[in-house]
Amino acid sequence: MAEPLLQVEDLHVHFETEDGVVKAVDGVSYTVDAGQALGIVGESGSGKSVSSMTVMGLTRASNAHISGRIIFDGKDLLAASDEEMRAIRGGQIAMIFQDPLSSLHPFYKIGDQLIEARRVHHDESKTQARDRAIEMLSLVGIPDPRGRIDSYPHEFSGGMRQRVMTAMALINDPKLLIADEPTTALDVTVQAQILDLIMKLQHELDTAVVMITHDLGVVAEVAEEIAVMYAGRVVEKGLADTIFAEPEHPYTWGLLNSIPRLDTPRDQELVPIPGRPPSLITRPPGCSFAPRCPYVRESHKRIDPVLAEAEGPGHLVACLLPKPTRRALWTKLRDGVQPEEAKQAVGIPETLSASAPQGQEVKA
Repeated sequence: MAEPLLQVEDLHVHFETEDGVVKAVDGVSYTVDAGQALGIVGESGSGKSVSSMTVMGLTRASNAHISGRIIFDGKDLLAASDEEMRAIRGGQIAMIFQDPLSSLHPFYKIGDQLIEARRVHHDESKTQARDRAIEMLSLVGIPDPRGRIDSYPHEFSGGMRQRVMTAMALINDPKLLIADEPTTALDVTVQAQILDLIMKLQHELDTAVVMITHDLGVVAEVAEEIAVMYAGRVVEKGLADTIFAEPEHPYTWGLLNSIPRLDTPRDQELVPIPGRPPSLITRPPGCSFAPRCPYVRESHKRIDPVLAEAEGPGHLVACLLPKPTRRALWTKLRDGVQPEEAKQAVGIPETLSASAPQGQEVKA
């Protein structure tokens, strides 16, 4: 069996600040095979962007403490020198950033920026690189690429700028494409076009894709696997079909229930997740989601759950609720029952049983 293209193992990224240590990423692990699409989902501040920027080597700083392993195509990226990372970044691993207007230089023409991105990694003439840039602009659906290559970023719409960023990311045929909120600030129609484009290029070029987003709806059709992050950790991971049909973490339920559905009455209100994400400097003891979880029990609050097998193949969840309770709760929530009513109907044990999911007690 072939090794995964990307293996992230027990990754920790902590930043020293005047207020304390920010544990932006706190023990994240996942794999991505060649040609596979992984969705990393979570609210702002969950650590999803920092984990992927660390893969790119963009979090190396004097105040950053990074540990764990990032194995890309057999090479440990955390052990790679800055020079080696510059060769890999943009060549073998590319990233689409969420704001194309600030990612493109406003004073340089689109073509000049694409040509530079190509020639940094290939010994080509300017004419050859320009031809490649025109080819990529055509591939991502820019009309009249031969004429538009000499335009400036401000002469493109938001959707067209995002297509240019996609062309720049793919101009060197990378093995791995990281898309960080690629549809932010775009209208719904353009969002669909950008997602379709990424899927099309993934299949045509056999590029592995890591899609970072706060919106589960964005990865519904794109990702084959989904990792849900909260407070710097992965709290649920599995096949996309499993995550959407049989989620087992209360945070994932909250994300799913916050998505508007076509089969609900117009006057039915959305169900937001109560509270706000915890500080990554002073995380709550035990389960980080406990202060916002409608189903938490006092006896659970000082137990830090670890990822453990759920029901489906490759389905992992970090939750202290027993499996039967989780499944019963989701059945109620899926049918439109409010969290408090679902909790009363199902009933939740006050104490953990011997067969409860594993976790580590946090000492006072």
